[in-house]
Amino acid sequence: MSNRRVQNIGIVSLSSGLAGDSDYKYLTDIGLKRLHEFGVKVKFMPHALMGSEYISAHPDKRAEDLLTAFRDPEIDMILCAFGGDDTYRLIPYLFDNNELKDTISKQEIAASHKIFLGFSDTTMNHFMLHKAGLNTFYGQTFISDICEPGPEMLPYTKKYFEELITTGTISKITPSDVWYRDRNIFDKSQLGVPIDGIPDYGFELLQGPSVFSGKILGGCIDIIYDMFNGERHSDTPMICKKYSIFPEKDDWKGKILLLESCEEQPSPEKYKQALSYLKDMGVFDVVSGVICGKPMDDVYASEYKELLVSTIQRPDLPIVFNINIGHAMPRCIIPFGVEATVDTAQQMIKFK
Repeated sequence: MSNRRVQNIGIVSLSSGLAGDSDYKYLTDIGLKRLHEFGVKVKFMPHALMGSEYISAHPDKRAEDLLTAFRDPEIDMILCAFGGDDTYRLIPYLFDNNELKDTISKQEIAASHKIFLGFSDTTMNHFMLHKAGLNTFYGQTFISDICEPGPEMLPYTKKYFEELITTGTISKITPSDVWYRDRNIFDKSQLGVPIDGIPDYGFELLQGPSVFSGKILGGCIDIIYDMFNGERHSDTPMICKKYSIFPEKDDWKGKILLLESCEEQPSPEKYKQALSYLKDMGVFDVVSGVICGKPMDDVYASEYKELLVSTIQRPDLPIVFNINIGHAMPRCIIPFGVEATVDTAQQMIKFK
């Protein structure tokens, strides 16, 4: 990972093309102004602002933008514009002829120092990049975080974004004192309107030892579920299996699994199904622990906590809930692929 200040950010639309839609231009303008105030230069990849309709129809151009960002020697951070639901369609364009791996190997020094940041549907991109041997950062996107329509970025969110672009890494995360309900409305009526914080209770150890270590990998449980279940897109499991996007059981040994739930607020039944798939894959037999994001609006929190314990059925495995990561606001940033120590007694996760 990089240990230097970010100079140039490249923005990609790998899922939704919302960042280029006229209805959301006001948000894009807010985000650009803030990034410039952080002292970084911004470059949108060639198709990133082509709009939702174009982006949806051209997964090949989305893949091309990602490769372009990795090849551009000036770009030291790749920032995802937003989430979405079909970034799996990029997989053939990135792996059929080893385009992604070859791009990274040819640009080995430069690529290994590039920061890649995104969450939600970007979970699939994180797994693609893990397969290609690259460490990434999970937790924020341009539209969702930098473009917050209130007077400023949410303080907790801003703290971690600023640390990442200033140092090139994240040293540790601690809980937020407050959380925020989702705005639900994203039009110009929200410009300059602050949202009220609700007191939060920190990282909650559901079971197992209070201290454990490993490299973190994971993301949105809904997107991970899609890798095995074709309810959202019927061809997702076939494509993910063909290209071995989900790591083999051996690759999970000693890792910490991160799970967070999306804005669709999956029912307890669906949450259990997703956990059951992971259990059947043997993931819970080999990981060193599980950390879980706070659900958006705290919906189904108690049900998810009960299901994590009852479905995983490994009382010795540490499970920590209510991490400020994923779809609930505010959001921290978690590095994937670097050694992490979770210490719930000290209420922190440290990274080496």
